[in-house]
Amino acid sequence: MTSQQILTGAGLTVVLAVGAQLLAGRLRIPAIIVLLPAGFTAGALTQDVHPDQLLGAAFAPLVSLAVAVILYDAGLGLDLGKLSGHTRRTVVRLVWIGALATAPIAAAAAAPLLGVSAQAATMLGTVLVVSGPTVVGPLLAFVRPNERLQRILLWEGSLIDAVGGILGALVFHALLSDARHGLGSGVLEFLASVALGLAGGALGALLLWWLLVRLAVGEVLGTTAQLAAVIGVAAGCDVLRDDTGLIAAVVMGVAVATVPAFDLPARRPFFESLVSLIVGVLFVSISATVSWSALRPVVLPGLALVAVLVLLARPLVAALATLGTDLGRGERAFLGWMAPRGIVAASTAATFSSELAAGGVGGAEKILPATFLVIVATVTLYGLTATPVARWLGVVRPARSRPLLVGGDPWVVQLALLLRSAGIDVLMWAGRAAHRERIAAAGLELAQGELLAVVGTEGAEQEGITAVFLLTRQEDFNALAASVLREGAELPVYRLAAVHTGEQAVGAGSPDQVLFDPAVAARLAQGAELTSTADGIPADHRLLFTVDPAGRLLPVTGRRPPQGAGLHILLAP
Repeated sequence: MTSQQILTGAGLTVVLAVGAQLLAGRLRIPAIIVLLPAGFTAGALTQDVHPDQLLGAAFAPLVSLAVAVILYDAGLGLDLGKLSGHTRRTVVRLVWIGALATAPIAAAAAAPLLGVSAQAATMLGTVLVVSGPTVVGPLLAFVRPNERLQRILLWEGSLIDAVGGILGALVFHALLSDARHGLGSGVLEFLASVALGLAGGALGALLLWWLLVRLAVGEVLGTTAQLAAVIGVAAGCDVLRDDTGLIAAVVMGVAVATVPAFDLPARRPFFESLVSLIVGVLFVSISATVSWSALRPVVLPGLALVAVLVLLARPLVAALATLGTDLGRGERAFLGWMAPRGIVAASTAATFSSELAAGGVGGAEKILPATFLVIVATVTLYGLTATPVARWLGVVRPARSRPLLVGGDPWVVQLALLLRSAGIDVLMWAGRAAHRERIAAAGLELAQGELLAVVGTEGAEQEGITAVFLLTRQEDFNALAASVLREGAELPVYRLAAVHTGEQAVGAGSPDQVLFDPAVAARLAQGAELTSTADGIPADHRLLFTVDPAGRLLPVTGRRPPQGAGLHILLAP
């Protein structure tokens, strides 16, 4: 390709990746539903976006490193402290039972339906084991299932991607070398790959600790250091054993999210933006390699394969994984109706199918178009049906507010207790140890970790936060935090009015984002008492919040007058 064609292809790929996600955001649908057709159409109309033409042999290893960055980002949202009991048992079972059951079921169905050899069917079945946080996360954000279901599905998606990637590499090499290893040899190979990935992840976590904690590099260098560490460790692991870098990346992300030493200022916005771009570019690039001539013969048999995966394989895996757990019937049924395929399935199929076809494996050329079709069909199906199914099963989070109250002064704790008695599910955060002890002593739920991580897009989705209220005595902290959070969070952010007028100019925000007025804020700081009533508001009381009949928390701000029926939270005289 000429330099002009390369520039055209690279520019068009990025524009399509971002444009498709913007369109999906406007339509309020998962981005992958737009990304795959966009890439497929671009690939049919021009050869400029074809990744083999743009990158040549570098495409496959670059895809592997890009997926490692995606899984590291997913790992940052996985806190081991929140994975316990029946939730942990279910996740572990979904991963190993999912791998052991889905692959043979998919392979047994693919061979007669697609008319491919047993070897190609085995590879396709292994590819279709994975799910992935890049598709599960956005779907869950639309559906908003209960917290336990969301946690289980996010953990499963991140772990099954790494396990499926290694299984895919092992099956690929076995087929290409026409090896006839026994089951024991295959298990040993798998365990060796897992061990290498875990060891690489541990070393990577130590490297990140040295860079981020010991050296205490700044915000910009800290972010790029994470990126370099993940890519470097993943590349080193992949050199030793294929796709072990995926496990290393997940381990590094989980370590940063879980180990207390990594309680650092959040760098999530950068990774969210980077991962969003990477996902878009990968989906556009991979779907551009699928031609209509290759897709047309597999449309009908591919849809039949989707039916087998959706109606047989996934319900069976979910039933076995939840056997003997305390999950309710609705939760078990929803787990059986949520298994979209994502970027790891696409990247694995794109990496292995062409080499298997060149190696003489019969039907290997159908692996990528069949995978493409399964991805489109499962994401579309689950994307359109998951919300009504979740409502029908009764596993959707209630529409009631779940505020995050930032602060630990006595009046803030009293406010949280009053809201809880009104049926509001309150989450709290405080920076001072004494404040955290006061919150814990009151039996209130205390968010762990750094504030920006809790309120970030992924953290807010996992915790179900609907609004943030900055209620500390530190007026400069309230103002600065409000300014930062409004840029990085997709939530309403309110702050307590500043008592000292000189602070009003710092991140003041609009009047409808400032709570109460300086006089009320001053009385609260002095230890005024709060009370609640469902009747009329006494003349000598000041209204602070109203919990309306739908369970929504309505604060009094500079522009919102006291009005509406419900339970009123008042400032006593």
